[in-house]
Amino acid sequence: MSAEADASHTERGFRPGLESPQLELSVVIPCLNEAETLASCVRKALGCMREHGIRGEVVVADNGSTDGSPEIAAHLGARVVHVDRRGYGSALMGGIEAARGTYVIMGDGDDSYDFTQLLPFLSKLREGYDLVMGNRFKGGIEPGAMPPLHRYVGNPLLTGIGRFLFRSPVGDFHCGLRGFRKDAVERMDLRTTGMEFASEMVVKATLYGSRIAEVATTLSPDGRSRPPHLRSWRDGWRHLRFLLLYSPRWLFLYPGALLMVAGVALGAWLLPGPRRIGTVTLDVHSLLYAAAAVILGFQAVSFAVFTKIFAMSEGLHPEDPYLSRLFRVITLEVGLTVGLVLVLVGIVGSVLAVSDWARVAFQALDPTRTLRLVIPAAVALALGFQIILASLFLSILGMARR
Repeated sequence: MSAEADASHTERGFRPGLESPQLELSVVIPCLNEAETLASCVRKALGCMREHGIRGEVVVADNGSTDGSPEIAAHLGARVVHVDRRGYGSALMGGIEAARGTYVIMGDGDDSYDFTQLLPFLSKLREGYDLVMGNRFKGGIEPGAMPPLHRYVGNPLLTGIGRFLFRSPVGDFHCGLRGFRKDAVERMDLRTTGMEFASEMVVKATLYGSRIAEVATTLSPDGRSRPPHLRSWRDGWRHLRFLLLYSPRWLFLYPGALLMVAGVALGAWLLPGPRRIGTVTLDVHSLLYAAAAVILGFQAVSFAVFTKIFAMSEGLHPEDPYLSRLFRVITLEVGLTVGLVLVLVGIVGSVLAVSDWARVAFQALDPTRTLRLVIPAAVALALGFQIILASLFLSILGMARR
C-alpha cells in the first residue's frame, strides 16, 4: 500500500499520544459502508485507551465506502486510510502499514466485537507474544451473533483442519478481533487480499514460530441493518483452499508417498506370478495399476518439493532447514545419475522384451509373462525421465533462489 494512503485524516477528537511518531497501540478497523456501526466502534476504542492511559490511535482503513463512513470516523478522531484495492485483506494490510503503533489490534467495524476490552490483548502483547487471538468459543457467542452453519460446522471444521495441518495452537482461526506486533506481521509478508487473510496470518505465525496466545472474546450480533459482506460458501471455500494449498506436505507429499509405497508393495507381490485372495485372482491387470500408482505417486511427491521451493522463494513459507540439508546431499548430479540409471534399466528391460518377441518370430505372446517384463521396464523409463526433468527444474529453482 502507498504511504499516501494515510494522507486523509483529521486532528479532531481524542487520539492519545498522537504527537509521538511511535505510539504503543494502533486499533485498525477495516471499513466498507459501516456508517451504522463505525461510530460506536471508534468511540469504544478511543474510550478504552483513554481509560487505561494507552498511548494510541484508531486507524480506519476505508475500502471505498460511499455512505459517509470515512467522514464519521474522521470527525470522531480516527485517522482514515483510503485503500483502493478491494478486499478484506487489502484493507487490513493498508491499515496495518499506516499504523504508527508498536502493537496493532484489528477488529471488524460492525460492532460485533467489544472494543472496550482491548486491555487483555495489549497485556499479552506487552508480555512478549507476537500474536494474540480472540477466541469466541471460549468467551461466548450471543444469540443471533453467528449463524448455526458457521458456529457448529464452518468455523470448527476449518479451525480443526488448520490445527491439524499446521499444528497451530489457535482455537478460533477466524476471530476478527486479534492483536499482534506490527514488526512481526510485517516479517510475515502477508499476501492474500480477501477473507482468507485471517487464516494466512494464523498459519504464517505458526510456521514462523511466533509466540501465540489466546484471549476469551465475546461476539455480539452484527449491528448493521444490511447483510454482511461475508459469503458463507464462497469464503469458506477460499479459506479451505488456502489451507490446502499452503500445506504441500498434506496436499501432495503424503498422498504421493502413500501411492508409491502401495504401488511398489503390490507390484513386488504380483511380479513373480498371479496371486489369489479368496476367490479373486490378481494378475497383470492389477500389476499395471500398481505401476500407475508408482508413477502418479512420484509426480505428487515431485509437486510437493516444487511447491515448497517456490513458496520459500516467494516468501510464502519460511526457510526449511531439513530441505536445505537434503539438497546438499541430493544435488543435480545425483538426480541425473539416478535418472539415467533408471532409464538404462528400462531400456535393458525393453530390449529383453523385444528379444523374447523375436524368438517367436514377432508373433503372439503370452501377455501374462511378457507384461511382467514390459511393465517394470516402462515404469523405470518413466521414473528415470521424470527424475531427470525434476532434477533440472529444481536446479533452476535453486538458481533463482540464490
